[in-house]
Amino acid sequence: MQSMSNTDNGTKIYTPLTLKLYDWWVLCISNSYAWNCSTKDILIPYFLQNLSPNHLDIGVGTGYYLTKIPAHYNISLMDLNPASLKAASARVGEDRIHYKVRHDVFESYPEELHGKFDSISMYYLIHCLPGTMEDKRIVIKNAKAALTKGGILYGATILGDKVRHNSFALKLLQIYNKKVFFLILVIQKKN
Repeated sequence: MQSMSNTDNGTKIYTPLTLKLYDWWVLCISNSYAWNCSTKDILIPYFLQNLSPNHLDIGVGTGYYLTKIPAHYNISLMDLNPASLKAASARVGEDRIHYKVRHDVFESYPEELHGKFDSISMYYLIHCLPGTMEDKRIVIKNAKAALTKGGILYGATILGDKVRHNSFALKLLQIYNKKVFFLILVIQKKN
């Protein structure tokens, strides 16, 4: 299992300054031109399609997707990075946040969160975590424990080998030192 110090390394890039640039660079430029996965046409509709009125967002980034949630929905946040929690809370509005939890997703969730949420999103989280996909199975298992019966875990991340990339994506991959692409992930808790 990963330690918090290892997990924390993936959050260091998300400072108040980089979070100000995040929406433009990642959600506009990179998504549209490198990954060919439009935020507006693909990721927002997918986010809303799987959303429930009792929702937990894990790996909150800037809170961009959360601004699309209807006002009467319960929103909860989980992230290891305090700058991301602060940015997302400010963007959405503190009064709309039910739970705000600074937590390492490799660790079991606090008991009070077990069986609590009808939907959980993880957008752009998995590829930021240390370890292999096998190591990351515990992240999915921990999130599953927070779902209600019939709840849904969904998200998008960047994947590794055996995908084709355009030249812009290849350049980004060189910079990021990864071979990656998008995965749309849906897991429904059956029991």
